Amino acid sequence: MVQKTFDVITESLIRNEKVELRNFGVFKIRERKARFGRNPRTGETVPVPPRRVVVFKPGLEMKEKIT
Repeated sequence: MVQKTFDVITESLIRNEKVELRNFGVFKIRERKARFGRNPRTGETVPVPPRRVVVFKPGLEMKEKIT
């Protein structure tokens, strides 16, 4: 059952849909722009391509319980 829930969340995010779980938080996709990074070993500047990342914003009830 838990795995099925994760599968549904993942499928929704793939479709670029926001997933809101009441009293828990919101998962959504954010587009990261291309940028330049630095190789920590060599110090060389390297291009980092644009990509999509999952972000999570906890809900108010969750924040209150944690703090």
